[in-house]
Amino acid sequence: MATEELALVGTYTDGDSDGIYTVAVDGDGAVEQRSVAAAGDDPSFLAIHPSGEYCYAVNEVDEGGVTALEIDRATGELTRLNQVRTGGGADPCHCTVDATGQYLLVAHYTGGSVAMCPIAEDGQIGAPSDLVEHTGSGPNEERQEAAHPHSIQPGPDNEYAYVPDLGDDRVVGYELGLDDGTLVASDAATVELAAGSGPRHMAFDHDGEYAYLINELDSTVTVLERDADTGSLTVVDTAPTVADDYDGENITADVHVHPSGEWVFGSNRGHDSIATFAVDGGTIEFQGTVPTRGEWPRNFALTPDGETLLAENMDTNDIVTFDVDAATGELSATGAVTELPSPVCLQFL
Repeated sequence: MATEELALVGTYTDGDSDGIYTVAVDGDGAVEQRSVAAAGDDPSFLAIHPSGEYCYAVNEVDEGGVTALEIDRATGELTRLNQVRTGGGADPCHCTVDATGQYLLVAHYTGGSVAMCPIAEDGQIGAPSDLVEHTGSGPNEERQEAAHPHSIQPGPDNEYAYVPDLGDDRVVGYELGLDDGTLVASDAATVELAAGSGPRHMAFDHDGEYAYLINELDSTVTVLERDADTGSLTVVDTAPTVADDYDGENITADVHVHPSGEWVFGSNRGHDSIATFAVDGGTIEFQGTVPTRGEWPRNFALTPDGETLLAENMDTNDIVTFDVDAATGELSATGAVTELPSPVCLQFL
């Protein structure tokens, strides 16, 4: 990475955190804290507006909501615009903005629902224009007693949104009603996963042909082939996120595709590592893991050029930097470790 990049870090505020942190990542991958902005309780997952002018943070609490903030593009400093309740119950855990910048999409983990909220021209967020409750359960009695939407991801063409539901082992597809602010469930765009797998997050490749779905409960990544005409997803391959001889406890968290399109990375909590996968034409092959040198990597991010990976270790309150070898997918710790309270999401500006 040749130049400095600014990024925002979402956190949990029940400890020492004061909100959303602005950090600078230099050419060597070192992270420097620049400022912090209050954004309500537990501003955990963040989404950046396509214009780059606004940030949206879920407030992951019992009566959950979303906070909108304006971004100073020169400094990364944040100014709070407004906050709304998203109406979906407890623990909104993930949000994204559709490609047109008109709507914020929100997944509520404990509330078991997904919401669509209009975005005004000045960046403020409006009350939900639609709210859909999920039903269903899975075989894991402790974690799958009910539906638990864990993320919501617009498809590459912005015609569908996909919701990995950890509670009932499905990715639920919705048609995006951008004219009237609605989410219309689509059976064709919905796919069932292995029982007890617990789908959590997904990332599309750069052509939009394949999506990579990380499954929290069985520590796997599943490749889904997407039909551009119908929005349907088909399971084509699956790989483990830890070696076969590992018998400790583990749940996965985040997944990202390298800019080259040749590598996919996923994070393990318990094993506390980043897994690397080689991908090619719908196939996925586990390459190995690298320890994150901290505990509970709930999130990680790749720099825009793909040269650096930043692991956010929630329980050890730090961000650890790795160099990425684009030819081999190999990760090498740079030695840079930045203390930051309870980091759980990092988004580059």
